[in-house]
Amino acid sequence: MFCWLSRLCRGLSTPTRRTTQLIWSSASRSLVLSSQRRIPELSSFVARTNTCGELRSSHLGQEVTLCGWIQFRRQNIFLVLRDFHGLVQVVIPQDESAASVKKILCEAPMESVVQVSGTVISRPPGQKNPKMPTGEIEIKVKTAKLLNSCKKLPFEIKDFMKKTEALRLQYRYLDLRSVQMQYNLRLRSQMVMKMREYLCNLHGFVDVETPTLFKRTPGGAKEFVIPSREPGKFYSLPQSPQQFKQLLMVGGLDRYFQVARCYRDEGSRPDRHFHMLFRFQIDIEMSFVDQTGVQSLIEGLLQYSWPSDKDPVVVPFPSMPFAEALASYGTDKPDTRFGMKIVDISDMFRNTEVGFLQDALSKPQGTVKAICIRKGAKYFKRKDIESIRKFAADHFNEEVLPIFLKTNETWNSPVFIMEEQGLGLVKLLETQEEDVVLLTAGEHKKACSLMGKLRLECADLLEARGVVLRDPALFSFLWVVDFPLFLPKEENPQELESAHHPFTAPHPNDIHLLYTEPHKVRSQHYDLVLNGNEIGGGSIRIHNSEIQHYILATVLKVTSSSNLELKPYHIQVSWPTDAETEKSSSNHPCLSES
Repeated sequence: MFCWLSRLCRGLSTPTRRTTQLIWSSASRSLVLSSQRRIPELSSFVARTNTCGELRSSHLGQEVTLCGWIQFRRQNIFLVLRDFHGLVQVVIPQDESAASVKKILCEAPMESVVQVSGTVISRPPGQKNPKMPTGEIEIKVKTAKLLNSCKKLPFEIKDFMKKTEALRLQYRYLDLRSVQMQYNLRLRSQMVMKMREYLCNLHGFVDVETPTLFKRTPGGAKEFVIPSREPGKFYSLPQSPQQFKQLLMVGGLDRYFQVARCYRDEGSRPDRHFHMLFRFQIDIEMSFVDQTGVQSLIEGLLQYSWPSDKDPVVVPFPSMPFAEALASYGTDKPDTRFGMKIVDISDMFRNTEVGFLQDALSKPQGTVKAICIRKGAKYFKRKDIESIRKFAADHFNEEVLPIFLKTNETWNSPVFIMEEQGLGLVKLLETQEEDVVLLTAGEHKKACSLMGKLRLECADLLEARGVVLRDPALFSFLWVVDFPLFLPKEENPQELESAHHPFTAPHPNDIHLLYTEPHKVRSQHYDLVLNGNEIGGGSIRIHNSEIQHYILATVLKVTSSSNLELKPYHIQVSWPTDAETEKSSSNHPCLSES
């Protein structure tokens, strides 16, 4: 499925009264047209009268013409015809007068494309198929035409046939015929159309498309470079249409959106392959709005466009501060479909004699964290525990202690657990027989991040053993808010850098801290998380020039020699006329020099 990414800024002008009337009168007409929209006609302008999947008992006696792929043939008496809408059974004529029709339908290889005409009849008693939407009827064929014969395929187009990812990608045109791929593509089309309807017709947004070739913009992800005809000059594919957004907002389009194509030259990750870097996102811009308004808009957008075959979206979505997400889930994109939350047990081990716990608690921000895996002793093997400990050591350079609760409520642990500590664990973690507690210690953020990773690793292990933790049919939306505005630089923790970007507005309640304790300032940045994946995000932009100047000059220490200029800048883009296209493009506004 594509990303929803809302990036917000405050504009400086409003449409005139006459423009407003034109916009809303147009929107009103669109609403009338939308309310009168009919069911789509799927067989208009083509050679068929119906699709294979739409025929029912109500069509009995009708003469129909169908086009599709041969899915299955049985004893040269029946065949199943498939198109994008479904399957239907076709009766192959057996009498001599229809020998030519029989020859075509019996000799055509599987996946050949045919056109058949005939009568919709009821299936004989006992032969109806309740598992098939068209299972009460069949087509008695009168004429048939072979449109295209199929050669032997590398795999059958059946959902139960297992195919490797490499084979599916090699024969993408065949994979696209599968029910799942057809569903995905049509679902995307329907959702985008509903989103356009919601934004344009119901809320007066303007759909704007911005250019694909542009200048290189410093910062953010790496960009793809496209050569031009001018030696030493090139275009860049925009990773996001940032400068165009600013032009449109300042230009007075106080609410617009686009289905934007974003190109990012990034390495592949387990959840993002190379072809996914050419991604689409719904890019929404609004002026004169606050964070609550944006969140309500996105919730309404999702609720309106949500597929009808899924459980309806319930709004408003729950909200969680960034600090709570990190402390309880170890990440800023928590999967809230299951528990196994991180618990701080530092107070319980203040007087511990365990060396690495003592060392951690003696340092600033030092904590002891734990998660409880229900029935972990039943499902985890020794190699699983060793793998978890090795993961912590290799990726975080931290120690993880596994503690097992025995049947007599005693603890089996690599280190000594005092009785009062054991009782405290039982009370705080609500542990039960055969539970496993994973414990680590270190700096707060690092310890939480480690436990957050282990939480997901343990969930994977449990589900591999048959335990159902994350319901794939459940869609758990969550707003993560109150991110820090600044973070310490990795190379120099005494200096600060923007957590999101330098134009993100500070939280209204924290503006006074900007001048005294900037590291404590929260931002008006928000992310929308679904089942542990960030599917969208955005921020309110700074519209006060004094605050913007202070953040750049004083907090971030951006100097006049830096890439980011302090003074206001002006962007002018002029597209060449037909007469100018013959001239040299050396001054083209979208070209960059290498």
